[in-house]
Amino acid sequence: MRRALIDIDLTEPPAGDAPAEDAPPGGAPPVAELSRRVALADALHAACDYAGAARLLPGLLRALHTETAGPDHPEALRLLCDATHIASSVLRSLGHPSDAWLAAERCRDAADAADDPLLRGYAAYALAGAAIACGSYQRGQTLAERAAGDLGRHLGRPGGSEVLGQLHLVAALASRFRHRLDDSRDWLAEAAVLARRTGETDTKGLFFGPTNVDIWRMSIEVEDGDPALVVEIARRTDPAAIPAGVRQVFYYADTARALARVGGRDREAIRFLLVAERIAPQHVRTSVELAEAIRVLLERSRRQAGGTELRALSERMQVN
Repeated sequence: MRRALIDIDLTEPPAGDAPAEDAPPGGAPPVAELSRRVALADALHAACDYAGAARLLPGLLRALHTETAGPDHPEALRLLCDATHIASSVLRSLGHPSDAWLAAERCRDAADAADDPLLRGYAAYALAGAAIACGSYQRGQTLAERAAGDLGRHLGRPGGSEVLGQLHLVAALASRFRHRLDDSRDWLAEAAVLARRTGETDTKGLFFGPTNVDIWRMSIEVEDGDPALVVEIARRTDPAAIPAGVRQVFYYADTARALARVGGRDREAIRFLLVAERIAPQHVRTSVELAEAIRVLLERSRRQAGGTELRALSERMQVN
């Protein structure tokens, strides 16, 4: 995918020298077919089938790049923005943050070429998430805050509130990594206000709404905040309100991490981990945070009976 992302530079014409495995037979398919393939990539990502999405994306990115020079270029640019956004999220989830940043930059390029303020906010969300994954927390904060300010003038557009809400959520995450938990909670509160207005949504595959805000709050509180609060939020949250494993897995994984921190609830923590793995095995088995939680639980289980399921999970994740 990295080669495809390097090659789809919108300042250059399509190269026409894609590797054979990435080149579509007979040239680029019609934009309508490319739209269906973007929807498939989005569905694979939403189901946490990162490997499946990664196989599809290189050829799709190249075909969309070709179409940006054709008569359907406005739609091709919008689809390229979607596809590069998906690519950034997939790469981030697979542990390739610098490649995720490159994909997010290509997303921004497509949004700028489309001259669409909503797409610019959508791309800024990808950029902020990639910056945070690279450890550039202040950069992620700045990108999210600036984009939120710019998008605030376009909330009348369909999807504007949802993208703005996601920018608030990623700003909250950046604040947490900068050890500013109060600021993080303020951003979460602003996102919650927007979520009450929008309700549950699936705009741009972001799934912004009250449930997603609660899941983000759980992810933020489980690190430096109050694990008991995470357990309480989990008790009143129904993850099934979001029909996507890519969000549900965080609910189960972060509840497990919180239960492990609360103490005395290791069996429940293991049960939540196993549900997370069933929903999204690729996600769970590549998560550094979950690997650490499993190490802690495994060490405690060695002093107790009943750690069979946990040991099996640790073997699948290659955690010693």
